[in-house]
Amino acid sequence: MNDLSSQKDIENISYNLLKGSGSLDIFPTPVDNIVAYSELIIRNDIDVTKIHSSYRSKFPELLSSALNKIRGLFDRKEKVIYLDLSQMETRKKYVTLHEVGHGVLPWQQHCHDLLEDDDDSLSPETIDEFEQEANYFASVTLFQHDRFYRELSKYNLGIDSAMQLSKHFGASIHATLRRYVECSKKRCALMVLKDPVYENHMHCTLRNYFQSSKFSSDFGKLAFPAKLDNTWVFVQEYLSNRRFNKNGSFSMLTENGETTFNYHFFNNSYNAFVFFYPIGEEQKSRTKFIITNNGVEI
Repeated sequence: MNDLSSQKDIENISYNLLKGSGSLDIFPTPVDNIVAYSELIIRNDIDVTKIHSSYRSKFPELLSSALNKIRGLFDRKEKVIYLDLSQMETRKKYVTLHEVGHGVLPWQQHCHDLLEDDDDSLSPETIDEFEQEANYFASVTLFQHDRFYRELSKYNLGIDSAMQLSKHFGASIHATLRRYVECSKKRCALMVLKDPVYENHMHCTLRNYFQSSKFSSDFGKLAFPAKLDNTWVFVQEYLSNRRFNKNGSFSMLTENGETTFNYHFFNNSYNAFVFFYPIGEEQKSRTKFIITNNGVEI
């Protein structure tokens, strides 16, 4: 996320909604309570990707061609949120709060009566300021401000800790890992991989890349190619359908010269996540996790 001039205002609005709806310090974050307190409605009986033609006619023309890509939609006049109901429950929570952001941020009140969001507008790389604001609102609300920092400090530095935090707050692993890296005071980074290709020139695509501020100050911004071939050891794990590994390492050139990183790998079948940090970087805790097919157990 780029620095937003409205960041403090968004944080204040989010905090007041959490407190007013009785959601603060309730875990997982009760998104439905926040929606109701905001005087908005979620239509769980209508899938946004299958809106009936008679209903679609009231929407702007641009929706007709983009409807299959929409993940969430906010009808400002009716104060109604529509969702792609095929999404995972954790993803729906984030999208819902994104749409709530469009509805409750007062300076967005005079924009479009209908706001549709796809994977691009929900991405951290979006350049649209209103979408950046809605994304920030969704993240800071879902993770309850300093409550995330408080929980983060309790656990070891590692991908399994982020997975436990995702369970605690009711967020997707993707959103939690991103927040984990953004908030960490340690030197750590995250790659999100997608679209593995198993034949001919075997490779995958780099979907997202994030670094903690401490990581950036010590190593600069690392540059990875958009397509990662199977010379990368974590790509080999992805292509072999490995699910989890906490004992990986790789080396690459940084502003500090050749640097070796430890990495943790997790494949949730939608994406693969490579969480890495320099050798010697630690945050110790007495809490231990066991990765199971159902998630993380303490």
